[in-house]
Amino acid sequence: MPKVRRSRKPPPDGWELIEPTLEELEQKMREAETESHEGKRKVEALWPIFKIHNQKSRYIYDLFHRRKAISRELYDFCLQEKIADQNLIAKWKKQGYENLCCLRCIQTRDTNFGTSCICRVPKSKLEEGRIVECVHCGCRGCSG
Repeated sequence: MPKVRRSRKPPPDGWELIEPTLEELEQKMREAETESHEGKRKVEALWPIFKIHNQKSRYIYDLFHRRKAISRELYDFCLQEKIADQNLIAKWKKQGYENLCCLRCIQTRDTNFGTSCICRVPKSKLEEGRIVECVHCGCRGCSG
C-alpha cells in the first residue's frame, strides 16, 4: 500500500499519530476515484472526491487549531505536502466561512448571475421543505 507522503524529506515528530487516519482517508479517496460513475451525472461522480478532500483538510485543521494536538512543524509539513488544502483552511479561519464545503462554492465566476452557490444561503432564508443540493460538490448547506 503506498504511503500518503510524497517527498523524500522525513516527516516531523507526531506523524505516526496522524498517519493511520490519513492512510484510511487516502484509501477512501482511491476507492472514490475508481468507483463506477454509470448512471450518474458528470458532476455527481466528483462529489465523493470533494467530500473526502474536505474531510482530510478538516482533520488536519481540527488537530492544529481546535484541539492543539499537533505541532506547527507537522501542520506546515501537511500543508507543504498538499495533504490538506491550504486555501480551504485559510477560509475556515474567517468569520462566516467556518463550515465551507469547497472553494468552488464561493467563486462567483462559476455561477450564472455572479453570486455564490445555493449551499451558501442560510437554511432560514430558504423555503421550508426545500432540499438544496450544490451542483459543484453535493453539499446540502454549509452556511450554517
